[in-house]
Amino acid sequence: MHRHARLPLALTAVAAVALLAGCASPAGPSQSTADAANGAGGEASAYPLTLDNCGTEVTFDAAPERVVTVKSSTLELMLALGLEDKIVGTAFSDGPVPEASASQADGLEVLSDKVPSQEATLAVEPDLVYAGWESNLSAEGAGERDALGALGVATYVAPAACKGEGYMPDPLTFDEVFREFEEAGAIFGVPDRAADLVASQREALEAITPSQDGLSALWYSSGDDQPFVGAGIGAPQMIMDASGLENVAADVHDTWTAMSWEAVVEANPDVIVLVDAPWNTADAKIAALEQNPATASLPAVQGERYVVVGFPATEAGVRNVDAVASIVDQLDALEG
Repeated sequence: MHRHARLPLALTAVAAVALLAGCASPAGPSQSTADAANGAGGEASAYPLTLDNCGTEVTFDAAPERVVTVKSSTLELMLALGLEDKIVGTAFSDGPVPEASASQADGLEVLSDKVPSQEATLAVEPDLVYAGWESNLSAEGAGERDALGALGVATYVAPAACKGEGYMPDPLTFDEVFREFEEAGAIFGVPDRAADLVASQREALEAITPSQDGLSALWYSSGDDQPFVGAGIGAPQMIMDASGLENVAADVHDTWTAMSWEAVVEANPDVIVLVDAPWNTADAKIAALEQNPATASLPAVQGERYVVVGFPATEAGVRNVDAVASIVDQLDALEG
């Protein structure tokens, strides 16, 4: 009943946005249309833009002006493209934004620490919900895609997070990550900014010399009784490949997988990559590894051969290249 009581307010808000859009001066295009035609900062963009996004067709007639981001990957890409003024709400962040983007994120409204409700999402009158996971767009979350579309709110999922057959990257590559940056640039009417971002990230990636030591590694994301680890086709595999590490779970055809501690002991990784998250820190994982009789005797645990990666860098996004550089530096320190 509470949700139904609030829904008419949300519908009124969406209708108000549509009414304002319809009141643009007949002497020329609205600001959104002008931005689409000319691009922010003089960049050339083409609308309407129609995309097949995780199996849902999405059409943008102009650059979105009021965006809700869900997950760090979407927020941080928008900040990297200089689009903070288009963000009307953020939710489900995986940690603080990178230091270089901190000033851009100041003052952004946080709708929820988790997935926002449809009510909270519609309350800020978005014209786009930009989701990091497909599951963010559900009846229990920000709203189902069809339902939001009927209210005039577009939805777009970071393509690397698509799960459907033919849509999930298999495997995820840096070329695909960079393509997604360019697609976002096209959506928001800033293709030149996206091209500059891709060029700088490609240059940084090419400047990294991967480890040549042939080290095997376990990518330990979460789990106590059973570890949840990076498997063979997702961001962890992509990052480990670029770092020169051999993933002990590379033969699992998935992005992530559950793995028994017995299998970890049998694999006997040279290095353990620890995902550091506010809700499950790297230090907590180290304590668990040292206290678990099955893993306490592993040479990697006894020798404290750990490499730490922040959780936001574990999903496709602007932090992936920096994660490779950090891992290589940490490996050099271990071997030094």
